[in-house]
Amino acid sequence: MPHELRVAVIGAGSWGTTVANLASRNAPTLLWARRPEVADEINDEHTNSRYLPDLRLHRRLHATSDLAEAASSADVIVMGVPTHGFREILAEAAPHVRPWVPVLSLSKGFEQGSLLRMTQIVGEVLPDRPVGTLTGPNIAREIVAGQAAAAVVGMEQPEVAASLQKVFASGLFRVYTNDDVIGCEVGGALKNVIAIATGVGEGLGVGDNTRAMVLTRGLAELTRLGVAMGGRAETFAGLAGMGDLVATCMSPHSRNRTLGERLGRGETLEDIMGTTHQVAEGVKTARLVMDLAEQYGVDMPIHSEIHGMIHHGRSGMEAYRGLVTVAPRTEADAG
Repeated sequence: MPHELRVAVIGAGSWGTTVANLASRNAPTLLWARRPEVADEINDEHTNSRYLPDLRLHRRLHATSDLAEAASSADVIVMGVPTHGFREILAEAAPHVRPWVPVLSLSKGFEQGSLLRMTQIVGEVLPDRPVGTLTGPNIAREIVAGQAAAAVVGMEQPEVAASLQKVFASGLFRVYTNDDVIGCEVGGALKNVIAIATGVGEGLGVGDNTRAMVLTRGLAELTRLGVAMGGRAETFAGLAGMGDLVATCMSPHSRNRTLGERLGRGETLEDIMGTTHQVAEGVKTARLVMDLAEQYGVDMPIHSEIHGMIHHGRSGMEAYRGLVTVAPRTEADAG
């Protein structure tokens, strides 16, 4: 791979912009924004006020609203679009991507209908190339502001992962590697549902002990499903599992936790979604996880309660009553 890789980040939301900002410190980086006015603001003002208000971006970061321009110039493609638009945007970019170029996903979730992980979609749309994910406990605003954080590149090809590790590591932002792609992706997707659950508890005013119980048992649930799907248990104890789960469940900047808080206070999902332009991936994931749980024969009571809230109108109090009345078994087996 070239010494100085040219990076294209597809998607100028908060996390896509943050990753592009990190990469621009180490390599020429072009960020694709769907709206021309967003690209113009990044180029002219070095800000993205829609997603990262009051924060400055690196002067070396450039943006474009021309997807072909971004894709054709890249030695590395980073997909930062939400899961529901992932395949469509990747397919649009595909004719402009050179055959050997690796693809890294930032999106955390599964494709509706197929239940595919994002790297599996890349394998279908752009086959025969290195593909992986960049994931971990990463609150975008904190990273752009220069606070210490860490992430992991999940990729099966260690040489490519090591090259990408150098591209995204910057200042106090550390990047590790892990060849368990399944574990890294599943941990990143399922933690969003647990974050909604902890947010619901916050909205209801439950105690710290209850929140700790939900977070810990949530980790057990996502580990069980992740291992059943082919991931390694130790991955879920690391940055892509426990690390991402804790950050998303604890941070007031977490979209999924915030959505859960509002649900817990009695707001409807429709009202909440009508007041934000950012995607809470846990809403879609809650339904898909139940399909995966059935497919793999895994019991997931916390995910089931949140699915009931989001898609079947259960109240936050009903959901939490369901969680605290689950009959305890051995800790290794319990829901």
